[in-house]
Amino acid sequence: MSILDQKSLDPQRAHPATLSERLVSTGAIDAETHRWALDRRRKLSGTLADILLRHGNIDDVVLRDALAALHDLPVRDGSTPSPDAAAIDRLGAAFCARHRIVPLRNAGASVPILCVDPHQFDGLRPYLEAALNAWCQPILDTETRLTEVLMRYAGPPLADRAETRSPAAQSCRHMVAAPVRAMALLAALIAGIAVAPASAIVVGSWMALCVLSVNGALLLFAVVSRLRRPPKLKASPRLARYPVVSILLPLFKEQDIAAILVDRIAKLDYPRELLDICLLIEESDAVTARTLAETELPPWVRVLRVAPGGVQTKPRAMNLALDFCRGAIIGIYDAEDAPAPDQIHRVVHQFARSGPRVAALQGRLAFYNARATWLTRCFFLDYATWFSLILPAIRRLDWAVPLGGTTVFLRRGPLEEVGGWDAHNVTEDADLGLRLTRAGYRTDLLDSTTMEEATASPRAWIKQRSRWQKGYALTWAAHMRSPLLLWRDLGAWRFLGMQVLFLGSLLSAATAPFLWLFWLPVAGISHPFFDGLSGSGVVTVMVVMAGYFMLNAMAQALATCRMGRPGLIAAIPLTQLYFPMATIALVKAIAELAYRPFFWDKTAHGVTAPDDS
Repeated sequence: MSILDQKSLDPQRAHPATLSERLVSTGAIDAETHRWALDRRRKLSGTLADILLRHGNIDDVVLRDALAALHDLPVRDGSTPSPDAAAIDRLGAAFCARHRIVPLRNAGASVPILCVDPHQFDGLRPYLEAALNAWCQPILDTETRLTEVLMRYAGPPLADRAETRSPAAQSCRHMVAAPVRAMALLAALIAGIAVAPASAIVVGSWMALCVLSVNGALLLFAVVSRLRRPPKLKASPRLARYPVVSILLPLFKEQDIAAILVDRIAKLDYPRELLDICLLIEESDAVTARTLAETELPPWVRVLRVAPGGVQTKPRAMNLALDFCRGAIIGIYDAEDAPAPDQIHRVVHQFARSGPRVAALQGRLAFYNARATWLTRCFFLDYATWFSLILPAIRRLDWAVPLGGTTVFLRRGPLEEVGGWDAHNVTEDADLGLRLTRAGYRTDLLDSTTMEEATASPRAWIKQRSRWQKGYALTWAAHMRSPLLLWRDLGAWRFLGMQVLFLGSLLSAATAPFLWLFWLPVAGISHPFFDGLSGSGVVTVMVVMAGYFMLNAMAQALATCRMGRPGLIAAIPLTQLYFPMATIALVKAIAELAYRPFFWDKTAHGVTAPDDS
């Protein structure tokens, strides 16, 4: 029973006896609004308080005052004691965040507890009094003010928990020596090339051809699989209750995107009272704070200031926010995202028809500025191939799905079970997908598309891609510290898949220059690799190369048509200028691994306008 439906615990209390009746009697809402809210509650599963709050019929101060009057409880004011850091520590800062309570300094024989919901407090009272060894007295406050108080007094322990939430054995946070070893290996390779360049070119060429062949085999499987008729989906069961869905939107130095972001999220047609939209900003981020202060935010959006910590990354912010979320499903969007209006409905229904081992759903991503520059055209082709062909193939192969950083939806239970996100990993999404698979969970693909902004300049693209490559390297190294344990968790087939996806992606960019050198004979320059091959061997290599490039072009054309943008097929030849930039990005990633492995190189948003603007 919700607080809105609770009768007064005191039989002598005067009417009105319910919160809804009190709101009507005080004129906070009228009878028509009351009837509308009751009807909406019958059709959905939210409380009347959430319905009225999220639709702007009342604000949180009105709700707090009505609850206080109904239950004869005090509200927080200037005479209220200050928070008790020791009591917060005893209960656990995360516990306080999840249950929306803050213990205050003793007032005589009792411990005052700042809370939002008197009914929830009554359920917690036995535990609180046992843990604090004192009688507890509730004092009401709004959720916004309570969160600010808790963050102010419990910021350090919350930040520490956010940074160490993922298990150390699968986290990259203690990998101090790994970057040094990587640089030592790189130096040895460079020295080997300098000492025996011809032998190095031959070995590198064979390695490049092997990587090309593996990637080609995966791409061929993806194309063939996509041409088959997809299996029929199970019918979604009729839902008696719709769950609350929390959406995390990490923001950092966003000056122009806030109003556009709210407008795009407002198009989601999931019930407002069941959406928990959390905008996450760093405490030190004055730019975004000022932007949000100047933006009129709707009542269904809340802002959470993230306490400072040892690192400043998106996964750390999400780890901290997780304890403040109300939802059973946790979703992630980026600042520039424009999700399909029915996306959350699709998420809820797909989870409902999936088994409990399906812990995550990954939606498709595409670009709304694909025609902005030659680079955005190529980036669209790249993304279309990944999300329309490669990811479905990975799912069919039953490999671990490397999650993307946005349009990801997670069951809260499994997410908390595996320790949330690795706060130090700059591709926390891909790492989380692997850790969920190791724990026995699955990721499925969501048939829904989110439009976002493609980086439009080579410099921005290289910065973004180098972060992804650095994160892939950290993820691979973190999980390969105990390869036998990883083998046991994943099994031989998925272990192989992990090598193909993570190591293969890095080796593809690393060995690409050896393929570029295959053009030397065309210019009349001798190539040591071809010098050691027979005539038929040279023909075989050329056929493999030509076959891969033809397959890649066909896959891009198929994926582009699948994404509804056949006009971009003409940009396929430009990808021969696009893919070499991955090698440049890898050089930057390797350098950063040595001196700032956890640095988050932010991508700027709002640089180019959508194609249809």
